[in-house]
Amino acid sequence: MRSRLSLLIPALLAFPLSAQQFPTEDPVIKRIWDEGMTDKSQIARLAQVLMDSIGPRLTASPGHQSAVQWLQNMYKSWGVPARGERYGTWRAWRRGMTHLDLIAPRFRTLDAIMLAWSPGTRAPVEGDVVVIPDVADSAALDAWLPAVRGKFVVWMPAEPSCRAPESWEKLARPESVTRWKAERDALRAGFARQSQKFGRNPIGRLEAAGAAALLGTLWSEGWGVDKIFDAATRTIPHVQLSCEDYGLVYRLATNKQGPKLRLDARSEDLGEVPVFNVVAELKGSEKPDEYVVLSAHLDSWDGASGATDNGTGTVMMLEAMRILKQAYPNPKRTIVVGHWGGEEQGLVGSGAFAEDHPEIIKGLQVAMNQDNGTWRVEYIRMMGFTGAAEHFGRWMSKVPPEIENLVDYDIPGVPERGGSDHMSFICRGAPGFRLQANYPDYRQYTWHTNRDTYDKLIFDDLKNNATLAAMLAYQASEDPDRVSRDQRTLPGGQTWPGCGTVRRSSGR
Repeated sequence: MRSRLSLLIPALLAFPLSAQQFPTEDPVIKRIWDEGMTDKSQIARLAQVLMDSIGPRLTASPGHQSAVQWLQNMYKSWGVPARGERYGTWRAWRRGMTHLDLIAPRFRTLDAIMLAWSPGTRAPVEGDVVVIPDVADSAALDAWLPAVRGKFVVWMPAEPSCRAPESWEKLARPESVTRWKAERDALRAGFARQSQKFGRNPIGRLEAAGAAALLGTLWSEGWGVDKIFDAATRTIPHVQLSCEDYGLVYRLATNKQGPKLRLDARSEDLGEVPVFNVVAELKGSEKPDEYVVLSAHLDSWDGASGATDNGTGTVMMLEAMRILKQAYPNPKRTIVVGHWGGEEQGLVGSGAFAEDHPEIIKGLQVAMNQDNGTWRVEYIRMMGFTGAAEHFGRWMSKVPPEIENLVDYDIPGVPERGGSDHMSFICRGAPGFRLQANYPDYRQYTWHTNRDTYDKLIFDDLKNNATLAAMLAYQASEDPDRVSRDQRTLPGGQTWPGCGTVRRSSGR
C-alpha cells in the first residue's frame, strides 16, 4: 500500500509549507538544515569535481581508482576517518578514442562509441558492411560465415523510427502507430530467428570467422539517448552506434548500396587489479557496536559521466557525512557511509562488505541506500519489515515539511528482488531501505546512457536529499529502540530473497 506516513502515524502532523519551519526545537535538526540547505552546502562543488574532473568510474578503471582516492582525501580534510577497503580484483581497462566514419557511398562521421572492456584497433581499419541474412537453417549459416572476414558485422535489427514512443502515441494517426509497431516487431522477430541458428556462442563464431568489428545499438526510446554497457567481444572491437546512425548503416547494407566504414578505436587492457569500497565512519559514543549505514555505489558505466547513476548518490552521502560531522559529530550509534564498487557487475562491493562484516549486519539499526539521483527523494518502501514504519514515522516527524511533504511511503511493502545495494542487507534479513527518486525520467534518459552528464543535475534536489539523509541518520542513531527485523508474510507463497555468492574477481 503506497501511502503517506502522516495519515497512519499520529506522530506526523501537517505543517504549512514555508522556508525553514521546524516541527520541533531539536537543535541538531536545525544545525543539519543550516549546513545542508543554505550556502554552506558543498554539493555543487563536490558534484562538479566528481562528474567533470574525475568523470565516469567504470569498475577498476583509472577513473574509478581516482574517485576512490578523492573520496578518502575529502573525508580526511573534514576530519572523518575513512578507508579504502579491498573486496577483490577486477579487470582494469582504459578507454581511448572511438572514431567511426562512413566512407561510402558518401562520407559521414558516425555517432559511435566502443563499449566497455572492448578490444581496440592497432591502426585504422576499413571494410564493407554485412548484415546477417535470414537463412534457412544452421547449415546455411555455416556456409555464409566466411563472408564476414574483414567486414563490419551489423548484428542487431535497426529501429524503424528513432522518435520517442510517447511522440508516436501523442501525435501520430492510430494507423501509423500500428504500422510502426508491426514493422518494429517484425524486425525483432527476425533477429530472434537468426540468433537461434547461431547456437550458444554467436558472437564468438563471428570473431572466429574473422569479422573486423561488431556493430550494435541499444536505444533508450528517448530522443538521442542510447544505453551504453559492456562489450560482448573478446578479440575484435564492439562498437555501439546511435539509433539513427545504426539505422543508416543497416539500411544501406540491406539495400545493397555498398556501405564502407573506417574505424579507429583505441583501448588499453590493464589486467586484473585490486578494487575497493570506500568506508567512512563516525564512531558511536554510547552504542558503538550498533550501526546506521548510509550508502551509494561509486562505480558507473562510462558512456557519459555517470552523473545520476550514481554520482549524485555518491555526493549526496559524502555531503551527508560532512553535515553530520559538523552538526552531530558524536553519534550515539556508529554511523557508516559506504561508497560501493562493482554495483553494476551485480552488487559486488556491497555484497562483499556485508559478507566480510557480520558484526555490522548483526548490529545494524538501519541501512539507507540511494541510487538514482535525477530528482528529489520522493518514495521510501518499508521492504516488508513490519516494524519499520513506526520508526520512520518518528524520524520523519522531526524533518521540516519542505522535505517531508515530498515523500510517499509503501507500508509494509515487500522486499525487492534486485535493484541496488540495499539488497545486500535485505537478503541477510537486515533492515535496508532505498531512498528513491523519480524513476521513469531516470530510466529513459539517464540510466546507463550516453546522456548521463553533469547538466542533468538538480542541485536544489541534491541539497534536499543530502539533508534528508543526514536527518534520518541522526534520528536512527538517537532512537532508543532497535528497528525490528520482523518480516511480513509475503503474498502468493513468496519467500524472502536470499543472498547469492559474491563474485570477487572478473574472471577474465
